[in-house]
Amino acid sequence: MSNALFDRIAESFGRQGLMGTLGATLEIVEPGRVMIRMPFSKAISQQHGFAHAGSISTITDTACGYAALTLMPDDKAVLTSEFKINLLAPAIGTHFEAEGRVLRAGKRVHVVQGEAYAVQGESRKQVAVMLATMMVIEGETGLKA
Repeated sequence: MSNALFDRIAESFGRQGLMGTLGATLEIVEPGRVMIRMPFSKAISQQHGFAHAGSISTITDTACGYAALTLMPDDKAVLTSEFKINLLAPAIGTHFEAEGRVLRAGKRVHVVQGEAYAVQGESRKQVAVMLATMMVIEGETGLKA
């Protein structure tokens, strides 16, 4: 893994307040692939006691976006255009891993597949799959609030 690539993604990741709120951390950054880890906590639970689909969707979308960004030039940025998620099983675990992998890196659009796993001890169970479209945008232009 390139330190410059990891640093670029980590700097952006660090500006996402929601990742901090969820306790999510950046675990793997490779060209076309990113993995994010999130611990289970009552704060992300839903009424049945497992992780809320919104928290699983969030880390998976974020992993997909950063996987796309790893293949973009430094003067580009990324925004999610759309995603579809299939929730395959209840998210029950001590922590969760979301991995994004670029399927196609285009000039203006990247298509990325995301997968989310619930981890409990030695068990790693897939709980969601996502297909996402990421827009390539011109750096920070137009993104300032």
